[in-house]
Amino acid sequence: MEWKNFSKLATYKKLAEFGTPVDVKEAMAGENGAKRVAEYKVPMSSGMVYSYASKQVNDELLDLLQELADEAALTEKYAALYNGDIINTGEKRLVLHQLCRGQLGDDVVVNGENKRDFYLAQQARAAEFANKVHAGEIVNEAGEKFTTAVQIGIGGSDLGPRALYLALENWAKVNNTLKMEAKFISNVDPDDASAVLANIDVAHSLFIVVSKSGTTLETLTNEAFVKDALEKAGLNPSKHMLAVTSATSPLANNPAYLDSFYMDDFIGGRFSSSSPVGGAILSLAFGPEIFDRIMAGAGAEDILAKNADIRKNPAMLDALIGVYERNFLGYNTTAVLPYSQALSRFPAHLQQMDMESNGKSVNRFGEEIDYQTGPIIFGEPGTNGQHSFYQLLHQGTGIVPLQFVGFKNNQMENDVVIEGSTSQQKLSANVAAQIVAFALGKDDDNRNKYFAGSRPSSIIVGDQLNPEALGALLAHFENKIMFQGFTWNVNSFDQEGVQLGKLLAKKVLAKDTDGALTAYSELLGIF
Repeated sequence: MEWKNFSKLATYKKLAEFGTPVDVKEAMAGENGAKRVAEYKVPMSSGMVYSYASKQVNDELLDLLQELADEAALTEKYAALYNGDIINTGEKRLVLHQLCRGQLGDDVVVNGENKRDFYLAQQARAAEFANKVHAGEIVNEAGEKFTTAVQIGIGGSDLGPRALYLALENWAKVNNTLKMEAKFISNVDPDDASAVLANIDVAHSLFIVVSKSGTTLETLTNEAFVKDALEKAGLNPSKHMLAVTSATSPLANNPAYLDSFYMDDFIGGRFSSSSPVGGAILSLAFGPEIFDRIMAGAGAEDILAKNADIRKNPAMLDALIGVYERNFLGYNTTAVLPYSQALSRFPAHLQQMDMESNGKSVNRFGEEIDYQTGPIIFGEPGTNGQHSFYQLLHQGTGIVPLQFVGFKNNQMENDVVIEGSTSQQKLSANVAAQIVAFALGKDDDNRNKYFAGSRPSSIIVGDQLNPEALGALLAHFENKIMFQGFTWNVNSFDQEGVQLGKLLAKKVLAKDTDGALTAYSELLGIF
């Protein structure tokens, strides 16, 4: 198995010479459009479907993308990942977040420890802790039950777990599985922690400090902020705090915490929702059974990602269409547009996951590359986004590929008929209308009202946003990003780009500055 730069593959030249096979406006017009919608789709797990009918693809291009997948050995590289090869070349680490969700291949044993057993054991410990909290066996100093769980973390310790919690909060209320309310503190801005603390009963709150290294500046600062608030309330912080960390960090086996749950260096922050980073807070909020269902949905999608046939592998197909758009059509941005208010923070999670993973200009061996890599990701739930940035998407000078997500049914099972249709029907009508509007556009002699159309889009459709569907969505996008990184021959699993600013911030706080760093520090009133 070879790791070659994308531009060195024979299929790269074929794709560069291939051009654009489909004008979306023509392809989606009339009965041809209906035929494409019926044919250009791939089943996902949990009853979901990935539809790519409104993309600029035809069967000939799909054959070329299949050739690319085969030449780049994408499924073989995925197998190498889940079987325990060192895929994170920058840090010389394995990449094992999928192993939290299921055994996809061989046992992965490191220093005599079976990693699948390790991950299962940590989730079992988090589940046992959550069950004891729910049963009133672990209580506050007054012997009263905890009612709120607060996650203190930043980046992947916040974005993924927060997005997943918000995605199921209302579903859990309807299905009587909301055990505890969850809150999140991430920004070192003191207003963030202050706002959360002002809106909870700290005496009945558990705080989960999440830092793999146990040295993350923002997280430790917020932890100290919370400890100060607990002490001022006459409470013992050690009776209100847990840690999610590595077994070798300063937070591990520390009497300052009620308990500690462990992850390891083989699970990167933005992929850590499947570890105790997500497992502890989501098990406390919804119960361990619901977290298990999320993992089951993700695990089923991981299995689909093993299929070498791109027409049966939704994550790989999505990835390769994205590569085609980025490298051969010149689109440098992708909009993620979930038509579900519950997914309000999912675009932010995907923004970190994608841009931190594939925002690279060197290959996995540290050599400069001569082609584009990861796109800019942004998004907002519909229909809010329609009244915000869709103007540019419809009539701007550039083309932005669109990734819709929609569901046939809402979560709250509460709706009314207004003017002949329910709110959910109006929401879904907007999704269908936008896809067709972007594809077909509108002719008009008034150029202000003219829509060029031919804006490509895809959509993932499910019945309802439940735990299994949420897990499938999570894994789909994680695996899409992985396959794109393999294609571009970049290391999707380190993030050196976030380190320089951290180092300079430490120099500022140590008053070890000169030049512009001193000037900006003075401008901001630091010294």
